[in-house]
Amino acid sequence: MIQVIVHYGLNILLPLFIALTFYPKKVVIAYLIMIAGMAIDLDHLLANPIFEPNRCSIGFHPLHSYWAIAVYVLLLIPKKTRLIALGLVCHIIADVTDCLLM
Repeated sequence: MIQVIVHYGLNILLPLFIALTFYPKKVVIAYLIMIAGMAIDLDHLLANPIFEPNRCSIGFHPLHSYWAIAVYVLLLIPKKTRLIALGLVCHIIADVTDCLLM
């Protein structure tokens, strides 16, 4: 249960913290763009079974691969892609934490 709270807490609260701290003049749009980073979980639909409670997403699903994570980190550099990259990296942080708590 604590694992679920931490996972979803990070997915929702970490982007909110970043939006409030670094984008105070456009909190809502910054938060919504970062929350859109959760769309990378659509790659779970490619797995069989779709949901496996003891499976670590990192390195298993295509959009959670180490190559994809490297791209997300590189997308932090250009200002135009930074918000979506922050959302993706926040999502990966939540998933890594989830893996560590398993």
